[in-house]
Amino acid sequence: MDIETARFNMIEQQIRPWDVLDAGVLALLSTVRREDFVPPAMRALAFVDTQIPLLPGEPGGPRMLEPRVQARLLQSLQVQRHEKALEIGTGAGFMAALLAHRAQSVVTLESHPELARMARETLRRNGVLNARVVEVRPDEGARGYPAEAPFDVILLSGSVAEVPRVLLEQLRIGGRLAAIVGDEPVMQATVFTRTSQAAWSQQAMFQTLAPRLQGFAEKPAFSF
Repeated sequence: MDIETARFNMIEQQIRPWDVLDAGVLALLSTVRREDFVPPAMRALAFVDTQIPLLPGEPGGPRMLEPRVQARLLQSLQVQRHEKALEIGTGAGFMAALLAHRAQSVVTLESHPELARMARETLRRNGVLNARVVEVRPDEGARGYPAEAPFDVILLSGSVAEVPRVLLEQLRIGGRLAAIVGDEPVMQATVFTRTSQAAWSQQAMFQTLAPRLQGFAEKPAFSF
């Protein structure tokens, strides 16, 4: 496989047509080596428009989101160099690496100890892991990370039935949170912006499907 051709095609045929036009985001995707963040057995899928299993021995386990979904989420957050970011659902560590190139610092939380270990090693090998830039912590993330709050940016790299208020409250005023919200068969990628001490706006972006993040409550079933 010609890696650079595959990377170029991913950007031009999948990501750019999905309205990802931010030059900084596109430049990052052309330089941060996505193939280094997928399991070796899945390397051939690194640039394919599909979700990639991160623990092949666990059917239905955690998966890396499609390149176009990751790119659109990153673009929607409009991360600035002076900002502090929190990611929930480290997975392979690829989104943490992208955030680290745009934010001042990143904390990323992962509930699966093996994934946290693997992501930490991959980030270190790729020259990203640095106490001032990225910190990988084993945690489900449903309560956020109040010890480091407030954050300018929070990214949920997976889906939730609804975004807990405790996470929204960890945004700085003007801060943004991106999440994939809802239930199958259709979920909605949404950006929440904190507009005041007690108010948030929200903007629906696109429909997709994503695996559930662990530790987040489901909506109670409706009953008569």
